[in-house]
Amino acid sequence: MTDPKIPTVQIIAIGTELVLGRIQDTNSFWLSQQLTELGAEVQRITVLPDTLEEVVPVLQGAADDGANFVVVTGGLGPTPDDLTVEAFARLLGEGTYQERGLLEDYMRRRQIGEDELSPGLRKMATVPESAVVWASPAGWAPCIQVSKAETTFFILPGPPREMEALFDRYVATAISDSLEIKSAARRLFVNMSESEISPLIEEAMQQYPGLYAKGYVALRTDTHMPVDFVARAASDREARTMLSGAIDQFSAGVKALGKDIHY
Repeated sequence: MTDPKIPTVQIIAIGTELVLGRIQDTNSFWLSQQLTELGAEVQRITVLPDTLEEVVPVLQGAADDGANFVVVTGGLGPTPDDLTVEAFARLLGEGTYQERGLLEDYMRRRQIGEDELSPGLRKMATVPESAVVWASPAGWAPCIQVSKAETTFFILPGPPREMEALFDRYVATAISDSLEIKSAARRLFVNMSESEISPLIEEAMQQYPGLYAKGYVALRTDTHMPVDFVARAASDREARTMLSGAIDQFSAGVKALGKDIHY
């Protein structure tokens, strides 16, 4: 039997305000957590300004890398610097159109006629010709799905509340359905230094192939450091069993050193 295939994912956050440090890129942090818990492997996170010269080559590079999925956030709004749809049209070598279902959704929700649709709403309803589109339950910009070679791109709006709602409703299901493996994760807290926990983590990862564990020195308080465990296996049961065994082994090592551990 071959080992289960772990789908690879890249995250691309688009927004000049992110590159300039005016806004924190919390979306990529949140997406990485969700994707890892689903059982996917996040290969790379890239932050780009709102320029076609920067965005298009990186989108092409993700497809050239053979990533199974790429989750893109930002650049779907109504302003002139929102260029993500245009970037994908260039990547795919196709035109764009105003998606009728989105326009009707806007008219229904705003209780307006077609002649009252603003240029901004029409811009947010504009998508690449080959796109699959889902309306947002939490905002106006949609979730857009396109493909290039073997890579599926999911394009999400930048505002976190809108992005999270669309990811949970559409993207998570699509990626989960492609998974041949399952994942289980847990965070512990220990009153130890990095040098003390490193041998215990290395031993656990050697004992349990498919386990990832890491202590976060940057998040350490005066008394405790968080340690994450993520187990991947062919089934939920195997992932949970691996996680439980690894944590038991790690906990025994911590207690043998006379240290405290909290769950």
